[in-house]
Amino acid sequence: MDGTEPMAADRAPQSQDKRARAGVQSLDRAFSILEVVASHPAGISLGQLSTEVALHNSTAHHLARTMVGLGYLRQRADNKRYQIGRKIFALAAGLRNDIDFVEIAEPILADLSAKTGESSHLAIYAGNEVVVVARSAGTGAFQLREAPGGIRPGHATALGKVLLAGVDEETRRAYLDSHGLASLTDRTIVDRDRLLAEIDEIQRTRIAYDDGEFNAEVRCVAVPVLDFTGRTVAALGLSGPAWRLTLQALHRITETVQAAATDLSNELGGTLSD
Repeated sequence: MDGTEPMAADRAPQSQDKRARAGVQSLDRAFSILEVVASHPAGISLGQLSTEVALHNSTAHHLARTMVGLGYLRQRADNKRYQIGRKIFALAAGLRNDIDFVEIAEPILADLSAKTGESSHLAIYAGNEVVVVARSAGTGAFQLREAPGGIRPGHATALGKVLLAGVDEETRRAYLDSHGLASLTDRTIVDRDRLLAEIDEIQRTRIAYDDGEFNAEVRCVAVPVLDFTGRTVAALGLSGPAWRLTLQALHRITETVQAAATDLSNELGGTLSD
């Protein structure tokens, strides 16, 4: 060798450095895609996504497809638009101890469960999904077991119907268009007009019920949690087995659920008394 060509040992660090830079670039692009998709709750097309992240269509498609495979994005079957994936919500819920809102809610949920003996839940609307972010088990027999981070169907749960009642019409339409009205039990509402009529009633009364619509053996009640602007930021609900939580018992227990939601709303500067 004439001494001008670098030895293999000299070339290795340069190769590793290039791979490291490429890895950082891919991460940067992936997080940019995540942020852009998150800013479009109704979904974003590949072309628009490519434009907003300033990437070639093929590059954006490759990264987005990888993120869909990992669960961080989802692609709607009807129009191929990208939306935030379920894994993001599960991760966010797993960090609930770092979220002041959930920390405030947890003792209120625990008190509600202690008073009623039934399981209590807190859900939010995030990224076109109804996500349970906190729960407290009741003291009665046959409790539902579900860790925070679970996704609930908006049309078939009291929590979901409260949250759909609290968003604007465009967001509600985007949710129903992308999720549909799957029949989960004999009682599930699968007629869109009927569901929208019930949502109108929930907007008026600020109370939603699930009479075996998600699980045939479970009944639920939920009410909104409001912030200081009067906006619905969460749904607080209670659920129990249908044989114990009869329709009479469900309506009787509603006031206790409303009181808990009022306490949480007051912590956020909101009120349910308007």
